[in-house]
Amino acid sequence: MSARPIRVLVVDDHRIFAAGVSGEITAHDPGLAVVGQADDVESAIAAAQRLRPDVVLLDVHLPGGLGGGGAEVADALHELTTAAGEPVRALALSVSDAEDDVLAVIRAGARGYVTKSILPADLVAAIRRVAEGDAVFSPRLAGFVLDAFRGTAPPVPTELDLLSPREQEVMKLIARGYTYREAGSALFISDRTVESHVSSVLRKLQLTNRRELARWARDRRVI
Repeated sequence: MSARPIRVLVVDDHRIFAAGVSGEITAHDPGLAVVGQADDVESAIAAAQRLRPDVVLLDVHLPGGLGGGGAEVADALHELTTAAGEPVRALALSVSDAEDDVLAVIRAGARGYVTKSILPADLVAAIRRVAEGDAVFSPRLAGFVLDAFRGTAPPVPTELDLLSPREQEVMKLIARGYTYREAGSALFISDRTVESHVSSVLRKLQLTNRRELARWARDRRVI
């Protein structure tokens, strides 16, 4: 039996470019299946929720949403899993090689960043590596990421002092994308208890939802 194809969602506000990329990657690798295209933040998030691709090939500068562009989409993907139970992973594909763009989308959760000058065969290889959970960067861009995250571990944010040890355990699991049931199973507590802890965590940290919680935890490097 042949392996299941890697499902790819292509997100770019230039539809001709998106169509070209879709054709190139499937022509170079029959094991990749483009399952959809989107051209702004809202349609990208909706398509990812509906299609549950393995990899979202994501432009950085997108219209719509709250102005966060590709980073906003990458952040939203943290709550999604594929039909196989794996996370939906983002690979940024952009004309921009600006440090701010690279770091914004990586901090939002993208697994890699390559520029649009990449060769089709290299792009196919990057998509496969990201689907497997690896991180992929164009050579020059890797330096931005290493410089940004190099050094000693940051101090534990003082906001954590507001949370009980159990609330901190729950917070870290939920921020990593666990469902209430999965977090409850991991901690040997009920779904309802997890939900109660999450409500308390959100209230203490003055956050409104799980997406904000995931962003808060990543920005402070507590997960």
